[in-house]
Amino acid sequence: MAATILVVEDEPAIQTLIAVNLKRAGHEVVGALDAESAQRHINEALPDLILLDWMLPGMSGLEMARRLRGDARTRSVPIIMLTARGDERDKVQGLETGADDYVTKPFSPRELLARIQAVLRRRAPEATEDAVEIGGLRVDPVSHRVAANGQPVTIGPTEFRLLHFLITHPERVHSRSQLLDQVWGDHVFVEERTVDVHVRRLRAALEPTGLERLIQTVRGSGYRLSAEAV
Repeated sequence: MAATILVVEDEPAIQTLIAVNLKRAGHEVVGALDAESAQRHINEALPDLILLDWMLPGMSGLEMARRLRGDARTRSVPIIMLTARGDERDKVQGLETGADDYVTKPFSPRELLARIQAVLRRRAPEATEDAVEIGGLRVDPVSHRVAANGQPVTIGPTEFRLLHFLITHPERVHSRSQLLDQVWGDHVFVEERTVDVHVRRLRAALEPTGLERLIQTVRGSGYRLSAEAV
């Protein structure tokens, strides 16, 4: 699946080069030339990943990463630092600040794309194109198909996004507000009970296959997807 990537880079030529290659790979790109404009984009909608230049005018990328990791809303957004500083101490400092990876300039577009995919698989698997299968339930984000024990299952687009998020984060309990942020987007304002409606629709679609049991309610907490019986 295409990821929304925020590129925070103060050199327009480098930002354009990155954006062209990311778009060619199927990603959506949002650009910012400094931390202040980047923060405005983040306030409007969370990206799936942030490419963050270390040396920015005003607030440095390092300081911005530190602030993002200190905010509950942005704490889990993957960050890849981009910098010409290649010393081991600088790399350690960037990683200790909370960056998920560190890419030294100059870098090849191919290397950057590989690093992005690796971080997304680790931190935001719902943003990748990998098919996922658990307990007989298979979700393929490329073909947008769902199969239960080998049989096709028809579900709506919102139920697909909900199922894809749950199956890429198995065994974890997600509150209704977390699911709203991750599936609907944190800039979309709908009631938490909307989640219950779509969970019921998803279970109804899976019920003929017996795999509705994978979508479990955790009383007082939210929902999880698990192949383990409860």
